Amino acid sequence: MVNVYEAKSSFSRLLSRAEAGETLVLARNGKPVAQLGPIVARSRPVVFGDLRDRVRLHDDFDEWSDQDEADWYGT
Repeated sequence: MVNVYEAKSSFSRLLSRAEAGETLVLARNGKPVAQLGPIVARSRPVVFGDLRDRVRLHDDFDEWSDQDEADWYGT
């Protein structure tokens, strides 16, 4: 656990530790408030069109009924 004062004075060193794979807990007055850690890379990039033929929109998708109005606004 790293207190805010120490984090402010040695931020570059803490970033180096995060780049090396370490996750650090930042604390204020001894109470944990945040984490500093590495960003985990996605296993594969998102490709436009990946969900083609997996998502189906119903014919009435863009129609708005009185029941939809009541469900949405609670009237």
